Amino acid sequence: MTSSGIAAGSLLVTLLAVAMTILSPAMTSAFASDRPASAGLSATGPEAMLVKSLQEIADSRMDSALTGIEQVLHANPNFRLAHLIKGDLLLARTRPISAMGETAGTGQQQITDLRDEARARVRRHLEPVPGDRMPKYLLQMQPEQKYAAIADTSKSRMYIFENVGGKVRYVADYYISSGKNGSQKLKEGDKKTPIGVYFITANVPREKLTDFYGGKAFPINYPNEWDKRHGRSGYGIWLHGTPSDTFSRPPRASDGCVVLSNQDLDRLSPKLQVGVTPVIISDRIDWVKPEDTVLLRDRLARHLENWRRDWESGNIEAYLKNYGRDFVSGNQGRSEWAQHKRQVNASKSWIKVGISNIGMFLYPGREDLAVVDFDQEYASNNLSNKMRKRQYWMKENDTGPWKIIYESAA
Repeated sequence: MTSSGIAAGSLLVTLLAVAMTILSPAMTSAFASDRPASAGLSATGPEAMLVKSLQEIADSRMDSALTGIEQVLHANPNFRLAHLIKGDLLLARTRPISAMGETAGTGQQQITDLRDEARARVRRHLEPVPGDRMPKYLLQMQPEQKYAAIADTSKSRMYIFENVGGKVRYVADYYISSGKNGSQKLKEGDKKTPIGVYFITANVPREKLTDFYGGKAFPINYPNEWDKRHGRSGYGIWLHGTPSDTFSRPPRASDGCVVLSNQDLDRLSPKLQVGVTPVIISDRIDWVKPEDTVLLRDRLARHLENWRRDWESGNIEAYLKNYGRDFVSGNQGRSEWAQHKRQVNASKSWIKVGISNIGMFLYPGREDLAVVDFDQEYASNNLSNKMRKRQYWMKENDTGPWKIIYESAA
């Protein structure tokens, strides 16, 4: 017995069933080690405080754990997972407990959801962000893109990276909830979160939202060009908050949106730029050393420059070789589009093309697909314009060059 009278004799009680009911044996061993409770997290945030209390439970410091949980609840009275842990701590004063969430009056599905949330939050504590690595998707951010958001649906986590002089630097990460039926969204109503490279398209004001969205919402451009090409349907995929009576939702709880706590979305929202910020959603982030992205970035940059020069040269056949056999533009396939380009090019006596502010993003789950954005300045003897352009580049085979398979105004 501890001084508070909380039964702590068995391993199940000592770990409050966290180690035995929500963690694997390997995670249990790591959790009981001397790893700092706030590794990579704000030491004063509610998640860090909750994880610290779980660490204290693992160390049989029940009084301290209860004090910490009460502090979390004082600041965040709608944090249901913290209520569950407090209930178990109080129940353990009277008898041993064999599973997390034995408090009477709580439905089994809710207990399962809260266990899943605990698992996701503790896993973040045990697997801190690798300091010498970055998500391989961020090949190049253009200067206006101050931040990028990378969501890992398998870990219920969103990572924020800052663009510092063209190099990306990790700044924060947040617990998220995603689709009830997982990721890889295919059709409207499947309650899945899409996987891909997306961009913030709007900042929906509070007065246009119900309480369900927590007062902030940022739609993304799902379905993007790649989704549409593959017949994926649906709409209304947002980053948004939680209802006022809910601190956080279970890891799998949305109809496809990415959901953050209102506190976390308040911190994140100043970093989200409409029409600019990339939101990359993956079901497993591949972390690489920064230098590992250089080769692909440089190769794509060379292909992009060759495309620009071939267009500027007026050699229409050289220009068309930059486009893959599966290229589409709107409703036009490659052959129809190429014929139109030949007709347009015949009226040109000279062409100048400038490109700048280039962003490059490797598509999650693929090694052969990249999204490239840039500012384009076009001038010829009979036309001039400026636009933000988006292209999808793909390798046609393992050893072949990269080709454009889609392009449009961004």
